[in-house]
Amino acid sequence: MREIYLDNASTTRPAREVVAAMLPFLEGSFGNASSLHRRGALAARALEEARAVVAQALEREAGEIVFTSGGTEANNLALRGAALALRRRGDHVVSTAVEHPSVLEPLAALAKEGFRVSLAKPGRDGRLDPEAVVSLVEEKTVLLSVMHVQNETGAIFPVDEIAVRAKRKRADLVIHADGVQALGKLPPPSRAVDLYSVSAHKIHGPQGAGALAVAKGTRLLPLILGGGHESGLRSGTENLAALVGFGVAASLARQSLVSRRVRAVSLRDQLARGLREVGASVLSPEDGVATTILASFEGAPAEPLLHALEERGVLASSGSACSSKKSGHGKSHVLEAMGLPAEVRASALRFSLSSETTEEDVREALAALKEALGAVASVSRRRTT
Repeated sequence: MREIYLDNASTTRPAREVVAAMLPFLEGSFGNASSLHRRGALAARALEEARAVVAQALEREAGEIVFTSGGTEANNLALRGAALALRRRGDHVVSTAVEHPSVLEPLAALAKEGFRVSLAKPGRDGRLDPEAVVSLVEEKTVLLSVMHVQNETGAIFPVDEIAVRAKRKRADLVIHADGVQALGKLPPPSRAVDLYSVSAHKIHGPQGAGALAVAKGTRLLPLILGGGHESGLRSGTENLAALVGFGVAASLARQSLVSRRVRAVSLRDQLARGLREVGASVLSPEDGVATTILASFEGAPAEPLLHALEERGVLASSGSACSSKKSGHGKSHVLEAMGLPAEVRASALRFSLSSETTEEDVREALAALKEALGAVASVSRRRTT
């Protein structure tokens, strides 16, 4: 059975060019970038070349890029690092109720440490009104965090507009944006955004590599101490092979940004039409990223439908991979914050595409979905008789 992978918002297959670039650093070129001998110098050069390429993809300077183990660490460093560094200025943080758990959980931890946290909600269509966020900024607000692309619905949030308007209310406000789902799909935000988190494995790079872009002059306290790596903001020997792979993936994504978007729109439209033909309700906004479609299937609970699809070779998801095991299927905090009814939340599946997805993949996935819906409905009828 041919596998059709439609869970690319969770992780993508590393590109061949990425794997080829990483291999030498897993074999002969295994130096530590902090060592003073020639093997260390070669490692340091490779690391800085990767940093320069990631910086170019984010339209930043190389010195503004702090490498991390991924998007989760980058988000934690941005939130805790900034909030604790700025505590003397104020005790208030603004964000949204639909952020990734790697944002919401650090915010909850900050709340336990005495910070006040205000969360804006999107509309039922998944879109976020900038005023809903900016109106929460007050005199004691020191940090505002809003994701660039919502990881379950694919909705694009207006981070630039929010950043500009929020800074008009408080000029020294630090703005963070979670760009993990935006990298390779959208141009990076303007410099009104001070902190921007990204991850390699969403753009056909390796897992375990990410970065936080830190604008010059932005104060952060490090979370990991010991060694002073990454300009003192993230101690620990860098994951050289993975970061070299990140650099290659970032370069590939930057070069093909426009062509990927055009192709993804065509596939998204094909998939959306097919979903509606089998009776699904598409929950993702039409002006969201073209690689993510969230749909609900009335009367077909997400978990049985996912398993039925997998039996037919199609891999999708019921939401964020980082929270599905913890919260269970149908427990999406995102859909709940959008005000969608329980039956919609319980039957929602996310289909996410990549540059490897083909028209044939979409056609076969839709055919498998039709069969899977029939199988789930049959099981449901037997249980009720």
